[in-house]
Amino acid sequence: MKKTRITFVKGLLLLCFVSITEILFAQPDFGLDNGVLHIRQDLTRGGAISYISKSGVDRNIVNISDEGRYVQQSYYAGKSLNRKSDGQSPDWSPWSWNPIQVGDAYRNRAQILDYKKTANTLYVKCIPMQWDMNNKPAEAEMEQWTELSGNVLKIKNKLTCHRTDSIYGENIPLDQELPAVYPVSALKNLYSYFGNAPFTGASLDNPKVVNLSSGFWGTYKNEMVSENWMAFVDDNQWGIGVYCPITRNFLAGMAGKEGGETLDSSTCYIAPVKKESFNKNTVFEYEYFLVIGSLKNIRDTIYQIHNQAHRNARNRF
Repeated sequence: MKKTRITFVKGLLLLCFVSITEILFAQPDFGLDNGVLHIRQDLTRGGAISYISKSGVDRNIVNISDEGRYVQQSYYAGKSLNRKSDGQSPDWSPWSWNPIQVGDAYRNRAQILDYKKTANTLYVKCIPMQWDMNNKPAEAEMEQWTELSGNVLKIKNKLTCHRTDSIYGENIPLDQELPAVYPVSALKNLYSYFGNAPFTGASLDNPKVVNLSSGFWGTYKNEMVSENWMAFVDDNQWGIGVYCPITRNFLAGMAGKEGGETLDSSTCYIAPVKKESFNKNTVFEYEYFLVIGSLKNIRDTIYQIHNQAHRNARNRF
């Protein structure tokens, strides 16, 4: 279906007319540095994760070349509608109800409602924007709790809907990005595990990276990502892993060419995906993890998180 094929490419078609100076210097200093990693969330863009680097190394591995990138929440609800007469972007018509954390296709940005910082956590709450519409805040709030521990970001996301519209329809399951993650394309090698013996240390899979120019991202469905994670790493096998315990379906790929950095148009992309129906009063929350390090460390750390979660679950009964 056309909608399925274009749902997740918004950031790649957007014209980049915000200056590099604005991207680099306008955002407030809202971040954490624990001596292992340095992270920032951008309060001028809904509090989305805009910066991840090794501590003391000024090299961001998150692509922020336009508002559709970053590491951010994005959800889809209802039927795809032609709303061009209401200001909908012609490039994104027809389109479903699509609140996203950073801003809309016209570069209007989400409004921060609250933010807090402790020694190892960040909290943000914002009113997201409807991606396809011109300066139309969504009737919803997004919240994000980020905890930094060693080389791991544990993140809880929450969407609270209070919509009054009657145009999109209810109870329509759509693929949701949980979340949308855009690493730099210098991290060009994709790894995961697709076998029938998850969490046993079996040999990893290293699929050929699908380029968006082929028509869509690489699609890893039918629960084939059996350890719930995928990672992009460089030729030294260092990079970022995305672990989402509630799904074994992912999208992943590259747009443009290898070697891109944080402000380049080329980018990598990972999104755990899961079908969910978001209705007018839906409240939805989930947790995921970003792990930064060597490929072996990424997998070992995900095993530790997985095993601890299962121990905790057993202890509750």
